[in-house]
Amino acid sequence: MKQQILDKIEKLGGNIQRANGATLPEIWQGITFSHPLWTKDWEGYGLDKFYEEHQALYTTSQDTFYDNLLAHYFSDHEIPYGQDFFRSWLFTPFKVGSHDDGELDGLVEEEEIREVVKGAELDFMCIFSSYGFPDHYFVCLTDPNPENPIVYSTDHEVYFQEIDNRGTLEDFLERYMTKDEFLQVAKKHIESSLSSLS
Repeated sequence: MKQQILDKIEKLGGNIQRANGATLPEIWQGITFSHPLWTKDWEGYGLDKFYEEHQALYTTSQDTFYDNLLAHYFSDHEIPYGQDFFRSWLFTPFKVGSHDDGELDGLVEEEEIREVVKGAELDFMCIFSSYGFPDHYFVCLTDPNPENPIVYSTDHEVYFQEIDNRGTLEDFLERYMTKDEFLQVAKKHIESSLSSLS
């Protein structure tokens, strides 16, 4: 995996201390996140409620208010605010004898997936999930470029029947905000909401 990808994961708050190994799964499964990730097109879900519940603190100490806001949004919870979650589980529906062998039977044929996905074997790793559409993001473990594989998306309602190419992993990670970027979005949202009330 490209060092730039690991650097970006670290900037996003991921722990890469155990991200070593010879293969993409070994490296990816060594990464951990203690919080969800937020995309740059996130619309501020939950911020208005957070402000209402902590309005007194905002009035007395905006620094403390925003510290608490970051602690809330960057904690290990799954309250649905439109965030994405780091994942690292394997999905091998065409590998004979695997725990999910045949899971796509009757839904989609291997040849149909091969029209979109590039790879010798159709073994996948889910790298992110979300509450939105699509709600699963995968890489193919035999991608021709294992240093920077293509990310594919699908949704549980059309699981692997509809697959979209989301670009390389390095480019895909650019969709996520660092804590500082998130803080700027949150401040802008709250200040905009307050100015519209006055």
